[in-house]
This record gives sequence, structure tokens and C-alpha cells, in this order.
Amino acid sequence: MQKIFRYFIVFSASESAPTCRCSCPSRQFPCKHALGLMFEVLEEKNFAVAEIPVDIADKRAKQAARTAKKESGEPQPAKPKKTNTAAQKKKLQQQLEGLNLAERMVNDLLSSGIATLAGTSAQSFEKLAKELGNYYLTGPQTAFLRIALAVHMIQTHPEQADEYYAQALRVLVSLHSTIKKSREFLNSKLEAGNYSAEDSILYEALGGIWRLEDLKAIGSYRENVKLIQLSFDVAYDDPKREYVERGFWLDLERGELFQTLNYRPIKALKYVKGEDSCFDVVEIPVLYEYPGEVCPRVRWEGCTTRPLSDLERPGIPALAKGDIPSTVKLAKNQMKNTLLPKYIPAMIPVGRVGRVEDALVLEDPAGNRILMRDRYEEGTDHGTIGKLAVLPTNIPEGSALFGLVFYDETDHRICLHPYSVVTPEQIIRLQY
Repeated sequence: MQKIFRYFIVFSASESAPTCRCSCPSRQFPCKHALGLMFEVLEEKNFAVAEIPVDIADKRAKQAARTAKKESGEPQPAKPKKTNTAAQKKKLQQQLEGLNLAERMVNDLLSSGIATLAGTSAQSFEKLAKELGNYYLTGPQTAFLRIALAVHMIQTHPEQADEYYAQALRVLVSLHSTIKKSREFLNSKLEAGNYSAEDSILYEALGGIWRLEDLKAIGSYRENVKLIQLSFDVAYDDPKREYVERGFWLDLERGELFQTLNYRPIKALKYVKGEDSCFDVVEIPVLYEYPGEVCPRVRWEGCTTRPLSDLERPGIPALAKGDIPSTVKLAKNQMKNTLLPKYIPAMIPVGRVGRVEDALVLEDPAGNRILMRDRYEEGTDHGTIGKLAVLPTNIPEGSALFGLVFYDETDHRICLHPYSVVTPEQIIRLQY
């Protein structure tokens, strides 16, 4: 039996935007029947006059109302996004399955001993990392890629095996902790029926990506913030095959430290715009802050820039908070958390800088001292001690030193890797 379709085409006030409706089952819009009718109209064919169907008249009215609103220039409220709870629940369950898979591999390595990595194929870790991508676990996935790289380096550079064994062990310990804490985190979300992003570092450790609207929903933002950049550097992350552009910033009102991170994967370099050093004051209407670290990551959508004024410049070193003992204590507390970086950015007031035997030492105004060394984990090009030692002038009184406080495993000491010298007259950057 031949099926008969009813074809309709109605033109709105502007014939360049016709409203088309058809009873055929096609998912194309407009369908071939509507396109055919439009060609017939262009050829000025005659058609029988009929009443406009109600659904088409309603559609045309809605289009006219939308057009009128746009032309009026009134701001349109954004439609709230609907959360697909079923999909989110399924994702959490898949993440739990992936954690079980990762845990079996980690337990095998920890029970058999780290020395077995020398006889392990790096391809097995790369294969597992690829598989974890199917479970929405990009955080653990990256960890296994780092282990795979360590295995490869152990096999190709046996003279440096101890160094790469230590790197692999750090990754394994962090991964073991991530798996344990993440399982509790995901189970609690499933039990509570809470599938949205949360103010927890575990969300990002699992591979979650914060959107600005998510950060605003949890209240992690501030308004009307003025920042000045203290340092900027670029590092290459080999396991992830991407460049990481990092800026450290100082809040000119509160003296708080922030960092910005721009990720540029090798395969997408031409699509991701590179960042650069900034020497002006950045005034930000809304600053979004990521959960987690002592020096949290921040982002913003829009900003204005202006030169640093002569009135603001002398007060920047005075924003340095605390002394060396309190900074070291803060660093140790962060280092105890296996999910956080094993360093903290800090700006420390300068009493004097000098040498004790062959070592360069920072002394704060209270007489406390900290050893200064290069931290090469971001690359050998990040070395600054040699540059600091040959500054053309002495660091003036009332200055501060910005850098990373870290733990040096070679002799088990807390050290400072200097990045910038902040004087009342200028910010002297020791790299980039």
C-alpha cells in the first residue's frame, strides 16, 4: 500500500528564513520534501490555498518572538543546563571498575618489588594507560604513562637506574593513595546520589575538568582582583606529550599567591594559543579558583591591563608573608599529602643573601636560613642559582625572594629554588 505524506512549507516575515514542517520520518532538517517545495516556489508554481496548521503557526510565532528579543538588545538569560544523572551515575560506576583494574597492577608491583621494573616491558604500562582512558580515569592514566617512561629509561640508561627507580616509586605511592581515596570518594557520591563536581582535589586527580560554571557553583571565585606576575616558565611533560606554560601571580591587595597553567599538547599546538610573560597589573572582574593547593590555580575570562604605578611598586615586597620556619612548616604539611605537588611557591622577606662555604643561602630578617638550590624536575633550563649569584647589584634592604620550597632527596633537605627577586624598584626574573 502506498503511503501518502503531507508536506508543508510556510514562510515567516523574512523569506530568507522559512519555517518547514513535514510528516516524513527523515531526521534531516529541512528534509528533501521541504527542499523540493522551496524549489517549486522559486519557479512560481501554483498551489492550492489552505489553512496553516497549528504547529507551524506556533513555530513561526516563536521564531518571530526570538527575533524581536534579539533586535531589542535586551540581555537574554542563559538556559540552565540539565544534568544527565543516569549518564553521570554510569560514569562513576565505570570509574570504580577502572580503579579496580589499576589497583591490581599497583599491588602486583608493590608486592613484587620496584626492582622488577627492570625486566618489565614499558608497553604493558602503556597498554594499561590506554585502557584506563575507557574508564574516564585520565589522572591514573597519566600516572601509568610516567611509570612506562621510567621503565624505558631504566632499560636504556642503566647507569641512572636509581634515579628512575625513585621516580617510579614516587608515582606508585601517589597512585596507590589516589586509588584508595578515590574509591571512597566515588562510593560516597553514588550513595548520596551526588553526581556534580565537588570542592575536592580528588575530582581533578581522577581526571575531572573544571568548568568555570562549576567553580562558580561551589563558590570558588572572587570579584575585582588585581594581580601582578612574579614569574613565568615553560616545561615539557614527556609522558603527556604537552607543553605546560605556568605563571605565578601575586594579589596586590591580599598578598596571596596564585598560579595559571596553560596546557599545549604537541598534536594541537597550532590550535592552542601560547601564553607569555606579563609585566603589567591585570585587573580581573571575576577570578575563578581551583580547589586544592597552597598556591591554587586560577582562571579568568576577561581582564584589563595597566602599567604598575610608582605608588604600588615599593609595597610589593612587603606583601611577603611569614618567615622561613613558617614557610617550611607549610611546605612539609603539603608534602605529606600524596595527591599534591612536593613543593610550594613562596615569597620570603630578604635579610641578606650570601654564601656559606660553597652553598648559596637566604637569611630572613629574623636570622633564619634556608639553602638555595636548583630544582630540575621542570627541566635543566630552569636553573637559576648561577644567575642569582652574578646579579650586578646587591639585593637591597626591604626586598623579597620568590621561588619554590622543595624537598631535595639527595641529602634530605628542604631547599628554595629562587625564581624572582622582588625589590622596591622592580621584579627581577631569573628565568624567561
